[in-house]
Amino acid sequence: MPNHVHTLVTAAVPLPKLTKSLKGITAKKANAILGRTGRPFWQEESFVHVVRDKKEFEKIWNYIEQNPVRAGLVREASEYWWSSASSATWASLADLALT
Repeated sequence: MPNHVHTLVTAAVPLPKLTKSLKGITAKKANAILGRTGRPFWQEESFVHVVRDKKEFEKIWNYIEQNPVRAGLVREASEYWWSSASSATWASLADLALT
């Protein structure tokens, strides 16, 4: 999404630690790409929800993948390059493992 990110993870560390690490790493990279300094990249708040079962996991997964469709960015979730529904994303993830 242009103005926010959804992630669905099984955390092996406490969520605040995971969130801090993800925000720190991505903010540093994004600010370098954008040539920005002196301003926070991410907002302070995060919405964290603990998934209780497989049905809820699948519901949230579907919500995340359909978000670009609901926002009118694409007609089908698979058309959104940054989505897990897109084959382009899976290819880019494989590329990242090589860098």
